[in-house]
Amino acid sequence: MKTPAREVINSNVLPGKSIIISVMMTSFFTTFIGSSTNLALPLIGKEFAGSALVLSWIVTGYILASAVFLLPMGRIADIVGRKKIFLLGTTGFTLFTFLCAVSWSNASLILFRVLQGITASMIYATGMAIISSAYPAGQRGKAMGLAVTATYTGLSLGPALGGFICQHLGWRSIFYFTALVGLASVVFIITRVRDKWPGRQGEKFDLAGSMLYMFGLAAFLYGMSSMYSTPLAKYIFIAGVILMTGFILLESRLPFPLINLRLFSHNIVFAFSNLAAMINYSATFAIGFLLSLYLQVIRGYSPQTAGFVLLAQPVIMALFSSFAGSLSDRIEPRIVASCGMGLNALGLFLFALLGAATPVWMVALNLALIGLGFALFSSPNTNAIMGSVDEQFYGVAASTVSTMRMIGMATSMTIVTLLIALFVGDTELHQTDPVLFLTSFRIAFAVFGILCAGGVFASLARGNVRSS
Repeated sequence: MKTPAREVINSNVLPGKSIIISVMMTSFFTTFIGSSTNLALPLIGKEFAGSALVLSWIVTGYILASAVFLLPMGRIADIVGRKKIFLLGTTGFTLFTFLCAVSWSNASLILFRVLQGITASMIYATGMAIISSAYPAGQRGKAMGLAVTATYTGLSLGPALGGFICQHLGWRSIFYFTALVGLASVVFIITRVRDKWPGRQGEKFDLAGSMLYMFGLAAFLYGMSSMYSTPLAKYIFIAGVILMTGFILLESRLPFPLINLRLFSHNIVFAFSNLAAMINYSATFAIGFLLSLYLQVIRGYSPQTAGFVLLAQPVIMALFSSFAGSLSDRIEPRIVASCGMGLNALGLFLFALLGAATPVWMVALNLALIGLGFALFSSPNTNAIMGSVDEQFYGVAASTVSTMRMIGMATSMTIVTLLIALFVGDTELHQTDPVLFLTSFRIAFAVFGILCAGGVFASLARGNVRSS
């Protein structure tokens, strides 16, 4: 008897390539706009008179919203059907991307970025789950590698194409371009992808647990990121810890929880692979944000030139991700992923030595090193996570690893925000002391390097997927 996954692949109505193309399209534009926005920040700050702290919330607001809604969206997708949530997320993301393009102030842009993040959570929670349902274990790593390649292609074109567009057409044009690609994705999903994932309608959605989780995680991350600049932040942080503790206690007692905690307590591969993902993104996500400001504010380069320098990392990631995914089908993912984290740690420690006169070719070369490390880590780690659970948990597993990624990203930006607030304060970019700015960058990279080095041990501790 054929498995559901093989039925999807062999179906004349729904060929496997339609699935992977739809996931690749959404993986591309969600990352393209992220890396493009980093380059556009100085121009946005100039138009809206925003400080470095305010500009950081254009990035952080999106990440926080994505992190908070990911797990509930993954659970809803498992219940009502993954294509429905995937399509709704793609449509909403396209709409709010367009609204970002027509925003009129820092506040409106941050609001639309938050709404963009909520809809992005629907995409993140379903993309890898759809691939995992459609491809058998022996082909899953390669398919995930293709999706990750699309992700890094978006990251690659973000600095290059995004920097060019920003310089010649203005920062709003990157949002118009992304909205156009999003519209094409919506049309493709509607016309080419049939719903082969009907969901589990007999199960109930954990509304109480979802509320505790969303408010708890939002309070925890916001409180942590605003600890230095907002007097009430420490109390919000404590409230977040209490709510998250209540969430864990509640989930252990429910027949249909938001997340089955046994996945963490009884599945060492799942638990440590997710921990490794969170640590890796905590250590690496803010690289683009930091170097965009370094190249444009401290070194005086144009957005286009800075974009070409930043291109070094995602190009290498795109070139090697598919290979790394296929490699993890043959070699234990923990070995491949741990080697990648080791390269990331080395690159971060080298960036901690960054100076005002560091040759640009050295910056690009180090970015390429981190790009190789990231490629070796990402798809093998995701392959390990999805291969360690049964198909009924694919949606939750995909949303969990995406949540770990988003929490890692938020943590990364939190560290940067705290350091900028400590050394620079709430001043506009053109008034910033470059020496203090650079000092905050160096300390951030040193902290990230230590985090990533510790993450290697978490990656190695997961054990072997094929013997789990």
